[in-house]
Amino acid sequence: MNDKAQATCTTCPYCGVGCGVAVTAGEPVQGDTTHPANYGRLCVKGSSLHETLGDNGRLLHPRVRGRRTDWSHAVQSVAGAIREALAQHGPGSVGFYLSGQLLTEDYYAANKLAKGFIGTPHVDTNSRLCMSSAVAAHKRAFGADVVPGCYDDLEMADLLVLVGSNAAWNHPILFQRMQAAARDGRRVVVIDPRQTATSDLADLHLSLRPGSDAALFNGLLTWLADRQMVDRDYISASCDGFDDALVAARQSAPDVDAVADACDLPVDDVARFFNWFAGTPRTVTVFSQGVNQSSSGTDKGNAIINCHLATGRVGKPGASPFSITGQPNAMGGREVGGLANTLAAHMDYQNDADRDRVQRFWRSPGLADGPGYKAVDLFDAVHRGEIKVLWIMATNPAVSLPDNARVREALASCPTVIVSDCVAETDTTAYADILLPAMGWGEKDGTVTNSERRISRQRAFLPPTGEARPDWWIISEVARELGYGDAFSYTTPVDVFREHAALSAFENDGRPFDLTGFKDMDSESYDALAPIQWPVNQRYPQGRPRIFDDGRFATPGGRAQFVAITPDQPVQQTDRDYPMVVNSGRIRDQWHTMTRTGRAARLWQHRAEPFIDVHPEDLERLGLRAGQLGRLDGARGAFVGRLQAVPEQRPGEVFIPIHWNRQYAGEALASDLMAAVVDPVSGQPESKHGVAQLSAAPVRWQARLLCRPGHTGVWRAGYWSRVPLDGCESWWLAGEDNADWPDWASRWLGGQPQVEMHDAGAGRYRAARFHQGQLLAVLIAEPADSPFPDLAWLATCFERDDLTTADRRAILAGRDADLPDIGPVICSCFQIGQKQIEAAIGDGSDSPEALGRQLKCGTNCGSCIPELRKLIETTQIAAEAE
Repeated sequence: MNDKAQATCTTCPYCGVGCGVAVTAGEPVQGDTTHPANYGRLCVKGSSLHETLGDNGRLLHPRVRGRRTDWSHAVQSVAGAIREALAQHGPGSVGFYLSGQLLTEDYYAANKLAKGFIGTPHVDTNSRLCMSSAVAAHKRAFGADVVPGCYDDLEMADLLVLVGSNAAWNHPILFQRMQAAARDGRRVVVIDPRQTATSDLADLHLSLRPGSDAALFNGLLTWLADRQMVDRDYISASCDGFDDALVAARQSAPDVDAVADACDLPVDDVARFFNWFAGTPRTVTVFSQGVNQSSSGTDKGNAIINCHLATGRVGKPGASPFSITGQPNAMGGREVGGLANTLAAHMDYQNDADRDRVQRFWRSPGLADGPGYKAVDLFDAVHRGEIKVLWIMATNPAVSLPDNARVREALASCPTVIVSDCVAETDTTAYADILLPAMGWGEKDGTVTNSERRISRQRAFLPPTGEARPDWWIISEVARELGYGDAFSYTTPVDVFREHAALSAFENDGRPFDLTGFKDMDSESYDALAPIQWPVNQRYPQGRPRIFDDGRFATPGGRAQFVAITPDQPVQQTDRDYPMVVNSGRIRDQWHTMTRTGRAARLWQHRAEPFIDVHPEDLERLGLRAGQLGRLDGARGAFVGRLQAVPEQRPGEVFIPIHWNRQYAGEALASDLMAAVVDPVSGQPESKHGVAQLSAAPVRWQARLLCRPGHTGVWRAGYWSRVPLDGCESWWLAGEDNADWPDWASRWLGGQPQVEMHDAGAGRYRAARFHQGQLLAVLIAEPADSPFPDLAWLATCFERDDLTTADRRAILAGRDADLPDIGPVICSCFQIGQKQIEAAIGDGSDSPEALGRQLKCGTNCGSCIPELRKLIETTQIAAEAE
């Protein structure tokens, strides 16, 4: 449907799927039907991108030490702080913390300035938190950080194994492609402690003990060898280390019974998975954060890769290990040396020839002799006072890094914190001494690389907001101020991209990452660049979908390496003080720390409040109930959220979302419950296995305060969370103090209410303020144990210029009695609620397809389809029980 003469074809800024987006001025965004990652499909986040644009909340101007300034002074201030640190403390006193939200051109310029010219190796990225264990596993096995396969393999595979991946919520477009590929004879295995929406696709779900993935795949390797199901010819021709890997596997997982015991799985289920894997040549194993975010994530990745090497299933159609990354340009950051232990163009600090090659190409004064601090170590160095200047770009470490209180202490004590961002107020910008306004999505122009090595263009279709500038421009201006102008004479992003490609080609002695075909690219070709998978060179001018399909690898001898794996338990273990395992992750409609998705009201409707998923047995054992506020206390902090009874949870384990921060909630940082424990090889933090004590949050009352944005009322509450809606903000409040509602209301509402209802005996209170017929604020309070009415109608009242008398009367009830209560929104795309869906099921719509025909739910992005299936099942069971 895309009219390319009118639409700007660009790339979605969310997950690593890298979907194409077509944008036409004044219209909702659409999927780009020509883009090979999504062929026109978009998830609800992508479909809402146009709702996140505009200058509201944007960082519009440079600020230095709290004061607005111009770019010249801001650049001088940044360069001055760096120059002073270099003079007094040396290059190691300067650190950079980058992001997978940066474009490749931005990433390249930052790494060149930091590593090549300032001379600091202390440059890391938030991608360390999501995929660095996969990088380390690839390099150990293949000799280079290469994803061998492509998205087509997910559809071609006869056995699809998803390990630690809730693709239905985290990579929904790939999940839709997997769903659409269903056919007779195709099987799907989901390996995850939690049963998630992705389990809807599974023929077999292995709800294994958290952290036991390596034992499972070691057991598979043993099983394959014992039954002569390994490809001995392939191993002989292309691999080293098989015998040592098998000895280690046999020691930890000698048979199916031992595996079942280690993983807490039924023996028959383990045997079924092993049989399916052995008997299915076209097998793809997808692994994601559930594998990577572990104190032994690299070993888990190599345990998976070992099984694929043993069967010769690497880089072949429908047969490969496949790491799915989290961010839109996590792969691009890997290409330019975004990680502290790497150099640009997939070269390494540890290799003397690589260091010499990069330095000669850049003509730089000198690179550091070795790798720098990885993310957690970097902020430890800031905390120690070793790092004097820290430049943070496009990320929010004051929310995302583990042991977060210590991270905030580090930021507060650092002499100079520089933050480049497009958002004015985040948990991290609060610590900034220098704020630099960067362009956001729709304004930026450059490239990103997705999880299948596909380079796509992000194209600008909006003018800059305020004084925002591209990150590569900001970096180049600072470089010029530091005296490195000749090396940073870029005038357009293609100048940076062309140099990036030329470095990949420079003395390339067989490195798979090779963009030789782009090293002489002109502006017109760059503007017209179609999505393409690297390498792009003379041999593969149109790119290469699969790598290592010829059995030749990027190691010095050209042979893949098996890695002997001894499984380790997660470092953080439960005890009497902290008896619950805490898992964390993303939810369907939000992204990272919500600086973008938080701007779209409809993306709040699926999950509007921090929550804690708990098995019903645990709720009963602890005397808790679904719907009340719960509190998780760990050694470093606490998390407060609404308890949800989730039978799909393993008993003794809870799940919390990672997105909430101190802009949206008082005490809901998942990172506060995670110790700064990292994988010893990759440095990736363990974010899937914290420990805590679960109890009820002490609450006597709870309330909802709805008010216009910028409302100046003052309130106090032990618990709060904020939900931005169209036309108003909704505050969820609760506390244990004795409530003095008439007194509190005048302060919370910003003045004396015009209408009021108080039932002191029942603990209920209602009050509202108006001005010239418009609703300013409304307060609804209930006892802690009472449910709230659906407030969706009430939120719409703030958009009306003149409320009727009937509307004013209905406001204290919280809803218009003449309008149906649709219940919690399940389908965000079409605003279809749970009660509507349950009614349609009762009327005979007994499949997602039938519900789609009747209500349209599930017919756009499809992310809600697993929940539709679950509602069908539970509604039918309830009906049969009556």
